[in-house]
Amino acid sequence: MSFSNLGLSNEIIRAVTERGYTKPTPIQTQAIPAILSGGDLLAGAQTGTGKTASFTLPLLHRLSSDSVKSTSNGCSPIRALILTPTRELAAQVAESVHEYGKYLKLNTMVMYGGVSINPQKRLLKGRVDILVATPGRLLDHVQQGTVNLSNIEVLVLDEADRMLDMGFIRDIRRILSLLPKQRQNLLFFATFSDKIKALAAGLLNRPKMIEVARRNVTADTVAQKVYKIDRDRKRQLLAHLIRQDNWYQVLVFTRTKYGADRLVKQLAEERIQALAIHGNKSQSARTHALAKFKNGTLQVLVATDIAARGLDISELPHVVNFDLPNVPEDYVHRIGRTGRAGASGEAISLVCADEYDLLADIEKLIEQRLPFEVVASFGANSHTKSEPILDERKHRPQASKRPAHSTAKPLPQKSAKQSAPRTLTGGKKSDARPDASRRRANRSR
Repeated sequence: MSFSNLGLSNEIIRAVTERGYTKPTPIQTQAIPAILSGGDLLAGAQTGTGKTASFTLPLLHRLSSDSVKSTSNGCSPIRALILTPTRELAAQVAESVHEYGKYLKLNTMVMYGGVSINPQKRLLKGRVDILVATPGRLLDHVQQGTVNLSNIEVLVLDEADRMLDMGFIRDIRRILSLLPKQRQNLLFFATFSDKIKALAAGLLNRPKMIEVARRNVTADTVAQKVYKIDRDRKRQLLAHLIRQDNWYQVLVFTRTKYGADRLVKQLAEERIQALAIHGNKSQSARTHALAKFKNGTLQVLVATDIAARGLDISELPHVVNFDLPNVPEDYVHRIGRTGRAGASGEAISLVCADEYDLLADIEKLIEQRLPFEVVASFGANSHTKSEPILDERKHRPQASKRPAHSTAKPLPQKSAKQSAPRTLTGGKKSDARPDASRRRANRSR
């Protein structure tokens, strides 16, 4: 299967080919024809599967093929609306639309909070075919009368589960009330839940359902392991692992913003360069940290869960759960930052005694018993590697039918090239947080 077999225009295939992509991913193979058919779609896929291109490519094809109807004032209307939960994800999606549509006569605009609204108002006075927006800033424009959504032909809810988790349901409903009833609706999610079921039932009209992976499971390309460690020794163990194995690019997740900032200071004491990215950081600070991490000049990036969905680093080799998340689904999102597009990755969790229940909940969700390792002199409570450390957890889930990943699997070096055909897994993606004026995410993150 190639992109030329999916019914896309020559201009779009040319743009995709120029980026070095030759083979569509499973979600693209299924979603692109379904979207081109014009019906509603409910699509679930794990992170790193090429979800963004699966809706941007057919959206571009449809809008470039159909004739444009001018509004009553003679202006071209906004024809497609893509809603994302965070500003960084909105920027990444808009970049993808721009790159894949560079040979088409379509204009794309992105709007989100945290920046001045006036430049956005000026852009809205010109031609905008595709609008990528976060809910909060879009409603700001609606309130000021600077955006017209009455001619939307296609609505895309990207990472709809994350938007619901962040409390955007009321904003989404208000936006939906401003759209024409006759339109195509595309709803994409990573984690299937009752909230998604309810949203889909009220939004979609006889949708086609696509799932390219089993719900709430981790990618097979990610080798997962657990280190049991006393809480006050986590930082020392992390520094030891970074030095011992010469990790060059490490994404570390903490549970709180304060914990992220504190860990950065502690790693600095170990002479390990690290920066934090979370909701309290300014836009310029987040952009600076992400740029350094992506170009390889920053060894460690420390993030809270708010970043789990919006960060895309090519061939990211290591993800570390310094703290386990309170919500087991967030574990799937976190480690989904590595092992993308068929590449191998490693996800390590540093687990202390009061996190055993959280670990048990994670294993129950992913239906997999995670292997453990012990580093000499770092084993919690003097355990050795041969002892059944994980048996101490409460509410132990049944052993999974899925085999645990081998922890001996070698990881690819940064310079290694993939021998298989390149698959299209989207553009650059960075950390995410909602508009500052409407942030409803958990304040502890």
